[in-house]
Amino acid sequence: MNAEPKLKTEPNKMGTKPIVPLIFNMSLPPLFSMFMQYTYNFVDCIFVSWISEDALTAVSLSFPLTTLMLAFSIGTGVGINVLIARFLGKKNQDAADNTVSHGLILSFAFGIFLNIAGLLILKPYFTAFIDEPQIYQLCIDYMSVCAFMQIPNMVHIAIQKIIQGTGNMLAPMGFQIAGVVLNFILDPVLIFGIGIFPEMGIKGAALSTVLGYAFSMLLAFYVLIFTKQKVRIKIKGFKLDFDIFKQIFALGAPSFIMNALGAFMVTFANMFLIMYSTTAVAFFGAYFKAQQMVVMTVNGLIQGCIPVMSFNFGAKNKERLQKAFSCGTVIAVIMMGAGALLLCVFPAQILRIFMASDAMLRLGIPALRIMATSYIFNGFATMAASYMQSIGKIRHSVFINLMRQLIALLLCMQLFTSLFGMTGVWLAFPAAEIITCILCVYIIKKNPVQL
Repeated sequence: MNAEPKLKTEPNKMGTKPIVPLIFNMSLPPLFSMFMQYTYNFVDCIFVSWISEDALTAVSLSFPLTTLMLAFSIGTGVGINVLIARFLGKKNQDAADNTVSHGLILSFAFGIFLNIAGLLILKPYFTAFIDEPQIYQLCIDYMSVCAFMQIPNMVHIAIQKIIQGTGNMLAPMGFQIAGVVLNFILDPVLIFGIGIFPEMGIKGAALSTVLGYAFSMLLAFYVLIFTKQKVRIKIKGFKLDFDIFKQIFALGAPSFIMNALGAFMVTFANMFLIMYSTTAVAFFGAYFKAQQMVVMTVNGLIQGCIPVMSFNFGAKNKERLQKAFSCGTVIAVIMMGAGALLLCVFPAQILRIFMASDAMLRLGIPALRIMATSYIFNGFATMAASYMQSIGKIRHSVFINLMRQLIALLLCMQLFTSLFGMTGVWLAFPAAEIITCILCVYIIKKNPVQL
């Protein structure tokens, strides 16, 4: 480990570079990284769908658990990211380095706890949703291996956000891509048994995911420790400070909730859909993987905007803070609109990637088009929540995410299914996003930034 560095006096690009080029510079690498992050499950689903529709259903039913695990990792990582960016904005190098050490300790300890907790809840969780023995066993086989991804997942995302908090967005992209590439290579090898490797089926998909994350974690440590970065692990004079842990959790809570609510949303949607057919559950799982590739790519844009907004909030530069928010919002809405257009124009082709049956295509094509109309509103609401998070309005940020992915969505789902049957599930998504956008405008107007 390196000795504690001297205070750096050179200007940080987050406080000086023109906003629009800065947003692209900061956002493109994490945008690509988030795209890669969700490629893990997307690739698993493609290969698993080649096994059987039951196997795809099992992965779809497991997705809330893997999403929840990822949400804890992203929430903790973003909390570390925001705190580091804020300290660097205040030119407090020692506090930034101290946050690095606390963030790594927290990610290791929390990862171990979540790994154990995940293994303990598998059987009661799947028993509550599944009454078909074959699908139940496939779920257990998949998640009993996938649970072990949490420690490397937690740590490598923490390091990714540590480095991004300094304005360096390229290095995290590198170790993210490396893990995804390894997962892509290992998936068919371990699922179907190629060469010297045995045929492992759905367990092979889970194992390839775990090994991909582990590889990313090892590379992340190498980048943090052995390459030149603007922050370092603090060793000399280090003292454990539980207040830093508290700040990390508080600052990361909105991002955790935004991602965790996706897990709960899938769970609740599955509860409605399982009443109609397992094909509907399999379709929604396939749709959600495709949707996450769009939404989480835009989330990568937002993760690039958060340190810019946090830095300028810490530096008390209101003009740059608000310009970063407005420009980021425009870009997010455009990107979500492009994603919606893609899904509306090519719904059948997208579903066929998952070996969709004729029955899945009949219900899935109109459903996909209905849900895609929510994307533009999603872009604005997600950016508004991130803005509130960056200026310390945590409760408002949490409220926005709760509305769009839980409260408004469930109320609309309950109402619309009683009126339109299964179609009501699909209609609930654009309705919830529109309601949330209206609330976002009100919240922003009522909470002007105070520096």
